[in-house]
Amino acid sequence: MAASSNSSLSGSSVSSDAEEYQPPIWKSYLYQLQQEAPRPKRIICPGEVENRPKYYGREFHGIISREKADELLGGVEGAYILRESQRQPGCYTLALRFGNQTLNYRLFYDGKHFVGEKRFESIHDLVTDGLITLYIETKASEYISKMTTNPIYEHIGYATLLREKVSRRLSRSKNESRKASVTNEEHTAVEKISSLVRRAALTHSDNHFNYEKTHNFKVHTFRGPHWCEYCANFMWGLIAQGVRCSDCGLNVHKQCSKHVPNDCQPDLKRIKKVYCCDLTTLVKAHNTQRPMVVDICIREIEARGLKSEGLYRVSGFTEHIEDVKMAFDRDGEKADISANIYPDINIITGALKLYFRDLPIPVITYDTYSKFIEAAKISNADERLEAVHEVLMLLPPAHYETLRYLMIHLKKVTMNEKDNFMNAENLGIVFGPTLMRPPEDSTLTTLHDMRYQKLIVQILIENEDVLF
Repeated sequence: MAASSNSSLSGSSVSSDAEEYQPPIWKSYLYQLQQEAPRPKRIICPGEVENRPKYYGREFHGIISREKADELLGGVEGAYILRESQRQPGCYTLALRFGNQTLNYRLFYDGKHFVGEKRFESIHDLVTDGLITLYIETKASEYISKMTTNPIYEHIGYATLLREKVSRRLSRSKNESRKASVTNEEHTAVEKISSLVRRAALTHSDNHFNYEKTHNFKVHTFRGPHWCEYCANFMWGLIAQGVRCSDCGLNVHKQCSKHVPNDCQPDLKRIKKVYCCDLTTLVKAHNTQRPMVVDICIREIEARGLKSEGLYRVSGFTEHIEDVKMAFDRDGEKADISANIYPDINIITGALKLYFRDLPIPVITYDTYSKFIEAAKISNADERLEAVHEVLMLLPPAHYETLRYLMIHLKKVTMNEKDNFMNAENLGIVFGPTLMRPPEDSTLTTLHDMRYQKLIVQILIENEDVLF
């Protein structure tokens, strides 16, 4: 099984341009230990036990003492029984023989069996996973503690020859002829490489908007043998063996995830929607300077709506705004928001405001929110402007660039005030709570801060040329 994992990454059939590509050398020591781990041996109760919980089988022996459980296990490695506590009736214990001693674990059930974080469909799986973990941690504790000291992640020199192919495949180019030039041969080469190679190639690609982004790790159950893409060691256990980045697909041990740099390169195939998606994740996935929904909406508004009365204050029909949202989620940059489809410009402004409101982290981030509010409270205008500028520098690059672009646009809106009746203060009222929200979900805080939110946006619009 381990050999097949290696061969699948060998790249032996990749095009001649990639002949020098060498896959990572997976370290098989922990895999071998998992194969050596004791196997579960269920000790069946010879008689029927009254009041046996329906979710336990014949490994349940009823109310017995620790000493009796130890006797039943008979010193056999991997042997296990379930018992009800003598001291606490209704509480259940897994008695497991490992390392020449009987280990007792408080056992729980909520639709699945568990003694810790992991939840299992069956007691057999729980014991199998537990024996693997106990065996590996006993035999290789020192090895595991040193796994992250010389990671393969920091020595990615083997991707150089694939950089151009990968960046061309993953970058969003506006030149359609360039897209058409990607041949079947190139697709084959790209499909052969791992996500690790993909990130290495993008590190040196022609991506000009390479904003730093943390990985979005989530606990994951891997089917079949998997190796950590950080330390190259086997990820042991039956379930929840490690974590996977939902945005780029990086697979690593949970402990290794703490050492992985903030270099996530989101894969468009994993980004299911435009709205409600983290701002930095979206721009990195599309390889754009700002979220494309912001660019497309602003272009449309400036083309036909700058003189529209009550621009951004007047609401469009909610159902039509939702249609625009679904079009972006479905079609991305190909979404049609032209006047032929949506003649009312307020639908487009509504869709843009909705995009900002739906961001999981606002454009003005939670981390900087209180600093902006404090800056707004400064009475001296020059000092206030300087304080706002200092906080702006703390925004993540993608957030800063999005805010800068929006303020340039809103400045244009104010330049048409005689037609649209929208000045910087009016726009501040509209965009204050849209662009910034307090970290804690408190209605009182929001109400108290509303005038400062408005003032911040007003300052950003009026001083756009100085602040950005």
